[in-house]
This record gives sequence, structure tokens and C-alpha cells, in this order.
Amino acid sequence: MWGWAPGIPPLDAPTVLGLTAIDMNMTATRKYDGTSRAASKAGTRNDILAAAFALTGEKLSVEIVLADVATRAGTTVKTVLRHFGSRDALFDAIIEYASREVAEERVAPVGDIDAAIAIVHAHYRLRADWVLRMLEQEHSDARIHDIVQRGRGVHREWVHTTFAPQLERVGAARREASVDLLVVATDIYTWKILRRDRGLTDAQTADRACSLARAALAAT
Repeated sequence: MWGWAPGIPPLDAPTVLGLTAIDMNMTATRKYDGTSRAASKAGTRNDILAAAFALTGEKLSVEIVLADVATRAGTTVKTVLRHFGSRDALFDAIIEYASREVAEERVAPVGDIDAAIAIVHAHYRLRADWVLRMLEQEHSDARIHDIVQRGRGVHREWVHTTFAPQLERVGAARREASVDLLVVATDIYTWKILRRDRGLTDAQTADRACSLARAALAAT
């Protein structure tokens, strides 16, 4: 209990180390407000990136203007520019955002062919329009060419990692040939030929791709 000397009125709020309880509450509030603002800023930035990423699957990159991105993100062009500075900087950020999203969606258990095919096909069902639109533009847009080239590298590395146990059993002289064949077996164009062009079901498409992957490994 807080005491005071006779004749001296009690303080309205206790003092601790020179700060009143009101001061401490204000300090805590300021910290909370700062944390909330930071979280809100990060959320807005992520909303903008997600909106821009979605638009790149619907339009050619040259057709996308900042007003489109702002509208899709539920914000303003001024806010988009405050976060990214320019349209070019926004598109550079989209590349990094897309790379993270794609990497997370394609994580597969190492050595499990059926699971790997199921996961990469789920990724294609989700992102096929975006990936195919990027491929359409790789020779007309230098930035997209870089995205596509990076994507090819990511896919090949995914094959190396996901099928590592099987590839270890392949002779060194034929290992890269096996990787080439596995890349084809799990490529989006192979999925598109089977699923969209042929009209096979998801299960049939996966079965064909698994057969291709096993044949690629058996052939070597």
C-alpha cells in the first residue's frame, strides 16, 4: 500500500522510478501503437505483392498498371509507391515474392515419387496460368526472361533434391541424363499436355507422370 506523510495529499497515481502509472501506460500504448503500425505496414505490403502476383497470371506484364494493383489490393497508388517507390521496384519485389511462394508450394518428401508428383501437380493446378503466361513473355520482356530462367533452375534443383536417393543409385556417367528425363517427366508442359490438352483426370495425369519418372530412372 502506498503511504504518504501527514498533511501531504496522496498522489493520484503511484510513482515508480520517477514515472507515474499514467506515464507507464502511455509508454506501453506508444509501443503497442508502434508494433501495430509496423504489422499493418507489413500486411499492406504483402497485400500489394499478392495482388500484383495474381495480376501477372491474368495479364501481360506491360498491361499491368499501378492502378490495377492498388485496386486489387484495396489501397491507393500513392500507398503502392510509398511501399515500393516505382513500378519497376514493385516488379522486382514480385520476383522475390513469387520465388518464395513457389518454393513453399513445391516442397516434397525426398525419395517419394508418388508424393512428389502429387505435390508438383497441385502446384501446377494452382499456378499454371501464371507460369504459362510467364513462358509466353520470356522473349519479349527481359525481366520475365530472368524469372523464367530462375524458375528452370529451381525446377532442376528440385529434381536433384527430391529424387536424390534414386539418383544416387544411378551411375555418375548417366546421372545428368536421368535428371534431364525427370525434369521432362515433372515439367509443366508435360502436365499441360496430359491434363489440359488430352483432358485426362488429375489421377490419370499423375499416373502417367509417375510412370515417366520411373521409366527415366529405370532406363539408366
